[in-house]
Amino acid sequence: MIARIATYLPLWSGRPGRQMGPDEDAVTMAVEAGRAALENLAPDEVRLVELVTRDFPLMEGGNAAALLAGLGLPRTTHVVERMGAAPAMLDALAAAADGTLTIGADASEPAGAAAAWSGPGGTFTSLTRVHRSLPLRARGQDGVVHKDEDPRLQRERGVRASFEASELTGKPVSVAGLSTRDAASWCEGVAPELATLGASAPLFALAALAEQRSGGIVAAVDQATVSTGTWEPGRVAVLRLERPARHLPARRSTPGPEIKLSFSAYDRAFDAKLRWEAGSCPACGMLAFPSRYRCLGCGAEGDSTLVSLPRTGTVYTATTIHVPVPGLASPYTLAVVQLDGVDVRALVPVTDTVAATADIGEPGRLVFRRMATRSGISDYGYAFAPHGGA
Repeated sequence: MIARIATYLPLWSGRPGRQMGPDEDAVTMAVEAGRAALENLAPDEVRLVELVTRDFPLMEGGNAAALLAGLGLPRTTHVVERMGAAPAMLDALAAAADGTLTIGADASEPAGAAAAWSGPGGTFTSLTRVHRSLPLRARGQDGVVHKDEDPRLQRERGVRASFEASELTGKPVSVAGLSTRDAASWCEGVAPELATLGASAPLFALAALAEQRSGGIVAAVDQATVSTGTWEPGRVAVLRLERPARHLPARRSTPGPEIKLSFSAYDRAFDAKLRWEAGSCPACGMLAFPSRYRCLGCGAEGDSTLVSLPRTGTVYTATTIHVPVPGLASPYTLAVVQLDGVDVRALVPVTDTVAATADIGEPGRLVFRRMATRSGISDYGYAFAPHGGA
């Protein structure tokens, strides 16, 4: 059963649909959708996190640690990383037990993410599943994407033949994985328009059906693979993080040597940067971000208690950098943000807005983003997204 669904779309327009910002990837979008789906839930109410995507930032080494840190979940939470598109998401939803957070993320245009938390609510039951091979688009171990654009072959030998093999007894009310125009010919009635075509698409479909209080057969297509199930909406909370699209501001990149990743520094800074936690002095309670061995307030020494920091604040001061720096696209804005409710200020980049538009006193929230890619590794942290910047 599904109790909550949250959808997230990047701010920037693309062709078709949305495109990611320069500091986004599948993990950062998964964090946005996942945190929205888990709002006001205790961490122990999540027993499993399953991420479904074709766009994992790391194929070796794993993305689980960064994903859990961004979601604010314990390091011991079980994580499954499943490679796949829309049919893989429907399979994951059908098998999800209560307490499972299932997230789909699509980095390729149209980009977006969606998450569902399993609990008392709507019911999704698997019906049929057909696996056939028609690799019109394929990516092998060489990493090269091979494409053969043949819409008629895709429609007739991919979708039609797979639907016939599935032996469905009725028409779906929504087909994820196809454009709205292509899905209409396979659906009963008016199919909901979906913002993505990949792993997150079935969750966008269920969210639309939940809002309409309608159920029926839901199908997911990926080339010649089809998965179907029945959806009964029940009581499902739907949250949409879908701001109006804007054009991505132009920035310039400066060529130069790559800034190598220091793995020892990466390890030391990981928890403070990604879990957004400050150290609380056991003697006086003064907060230090990042955590310090010696308290600057009372001078006490020893291990401090880690506490979660607020993810909202206001701009204390800001500056915009125009000087070209190798590896960084300019111009970009840095801000000192006064966090709400605590005596902590943080220096962070400003995102989701045009450079030099963050005003002193402007409120916003701290969002999980990719700061840089060094030595092939995504270096994550937090950026400030002004409420009025977009």
